[in-house]
Amino acid sequence: MFTIEHEFDATVVTLIDEGDGLPLMGDVVITAFEDCVAVEQTDPDTEETVRITLSMTQLADLAAALNLPEGSYRIDRTPAPKG
Repeated sequence: MFTIEHEFDATVVTLIDEGDGLPLMGDVVITAFEDCVAVEQTDPDTEETVRITLSMTQLADLAAALNLPEGSYRIDRTPAPKG
């Protein structure tokens, strides 16, 4: 299950673990700003929150990596020639 909320300066997606496996993991909160994306998860046992912030370039690389086989890659970000 997940929720999506649009706030003034960000979109917040919360992923809620409803899996059959035990133990369930804490909710994952993804906050998308104009220039970065923050991913947070609170450990249900310690109540400690871990936050990872990704630049938009890192996020694009992650999205690309989800559909590629094992290996090392570099994305060419030079604009394509017009015409």
